[in-house]
Amino acid sequence: MYVPPAFKETELTLIHETMRSARLGNFVTCTANGLICTPMPMFLDEREGEQGVIYGHVAKANPQWRETPTCDALAIFTGPDAYVTPSWYASKKEHGKVVPTWNYTAVHAYGVVEFFEDADRLYQIVTRLTDIYERPRAESWAVTDAPADFIKAQLGGIVGLRMPISRLDAKRKMSQNRSEADRAGVAAGLAESDRPSDRAVATMIPV
Repeated sequence: MYVPPAFKETELTLIHETMRSARLGNFVTCTANGLICTPMPMFLDEREGEQGVIYGHVAKANPQWRETPTCDALAIFTGPDAYVTPSWYASKKEHGKVVPTWNYTAVHAYGVVEFFEDADRLYQIVTRLTDIYERPRAESWAVTDAPADFIKAQLGGIVGLRMPISRLDAKRKMSQNRSEADRAGVAAGLAESDRPSDRAVATMIPV
């Protein structure tokens, strides 16, 4: 990922927060037969390794896990994003030399992926993923709510993945390269949007 210095995020805590907040990521491997990408929910275990370990699972029918990667795998996480119109820039009135752009946050995590079929490890993964998304619910569902033999059969249809993170590219493009007046204009404009993601970006712009 191309990351200009103005937009480079280096704070590991903030990088991990972007990864945790991304409800659906993309897992990419490069194989002898080309690139393979699977959209999937993944979770980060920050307690493992220096930069954390990523876990997830794919359907056993998905050929991605059978194709040997020829290099590091890539997990892509994105945060709030928003279109930025030049109309919000104070500098538009001054000289008119402005163009549209897009504000966003993104994290690319790289590492050697391990695919596995061990039932106990798969059970741990689906349990942790379920807990992450069910925990906020007033009446949360748990894996143990389903019959044990049913869950065992379901686990037979998936393959787990584990990827220790060896490198992180993190980008937070939030109009940092614009003047204070331009940033204030963008934040004000996005704050009035009907789109929740636009309003989220408005709060992330340094003003």
